[in-house]
Amino acid sequence: MHPRTRRLAALAIAAALGTTALIGCSAVDAVDKALDCANVAAQVATDVQNLQNAVSNAGNSPQDAANALDQIADHLGDLGDKTGNADVNTAVDNLQQAVENAQKAAENGDVPDITPVADAASELSKVCTPG
Repeated sequence: MHPRTRRLAALAIAAALGTTALIGCSAVDAVDKALDCANVAAQVATDVQNLQNAVSNAGNSPQDAANALDQIADHLGDLGDKTGNADVNTAVDNLQQAVENAQKAAENGDVPDITPVADAASELSKVCTPG
C-alpha cells in the first residue's frame, strides 16, 4: 500500500473512532441528564408529600410549611439548566413559580394553597419519566 494511502486510511479510521467516541459520550450524557431529572423529580415528590403533611398540620407549626417549600426550591436548583430539555425547563419554571406563590402566602401568615405546587410537581414528574 502506498504511504499516502495508508495515511488516508489511518485518518479515516481515527475519524470514525472519534465520532463513535463522541456519540458514546453524548448517549452517556443524555442518560445522566435523564437520571438527574428522575432523581430530582422523585425528591420533589417526597418534598410535596412533606408539604401536604405540613399544611394539613399548619395549626401545629406553620413554619413546617415554609420549611417544606424551601426544601422544594432547594431541590429544584438548576435542574432545568442541567438537562437542556425545554419541557423540563418549563416544568421547573412552573414549579418554581408555584413554590414562590405559596411561600409568599406563608410569609403573610396564610395557609398556602398547595394545589398549584402539587400540579406543577406532577408535571415535572411526567416530563422526567422516560416513555
